[in-house]
Amino acid sequence: MNEILSFAGNYWWLVFPLSGVFAVWGRQWSEAGERRHQRRMELYRLKHPGVLHGAHSAEQVPQQAPRLERDVLHVERMHDEVDRKWLSYELDAAKLIDYPTMTDVREPLTVAFLRAKREADSLRPEEPSGVSAEDLAAYRSAVTSYDVAFQVAETEARRVRASGFSAEERQRLSTARKLVTVAVDDAATAAERQTAYRRARRELDGLIVLPDATITSLEEKVAGAIGPRSEPSPS
Repeated sequence: MNEILSFAGNYWWLVFPLSGVFAVWGRQWSEAGERRHQRRMELYRLKHPGVLHGAHSAEQVPQQAPRLERDVLHVERMHDEVDRKWLSYELDAAKLIDYPTMTDVREPLTVAFLRAKREADSLRPEEPSGVSAEDLAAYRSAVTSYDVAFQVAETEARRVRASGFSAEERQRLSTARKLVTVAVDDAATAAERQTAYRRARRELDGLIVLPDATITSLEEKVAGAIGPRSEPSPS
């Protein structure tokens, strides 16, 4: 025992280099153990190809699903915002008269906007859950295109206003704009509103085509002052 203590006392300095050796051995042992574990996992994957993959997927889906659902809801809000901007025209006959190219399908920018809207509407998921990353990317791209196309069409419509019409046509548009204001004025009598509505439609005939939603909204505002819109008779 005394000899051991004497040796330890005389050669205490060997502790430092030996500790480095032990650390290297320990690291190498740990790395070798990790390599053995990886080899065992690879062999297990080869023998059971579906098990580990299924487990990995099960771990990933709960993590990805909430994020994808949040992204879908965000894109849907973007979609709704562009729809809201468009409805501010579609449901307001007076505004469409002010900016007639917003419904003029002869205008390339208007056609591009309406096509982009249809594309975005067709890709909108029925439910925000269960949407794949690929479908979300396609939907986001369509909504972005819809937003951009609307902004371009709106900017152009506000720039040109009714400049593409002749002086006589602009006068008719101005008259129709005033008549629409009377048609939706609750202070006017039912007869005045009915007359104003019908005259406005005549003034607009051949100038701009009001969408069905615009006409429905206008008739609802006029309320019971006019009868139901007649459907065209079959030829």
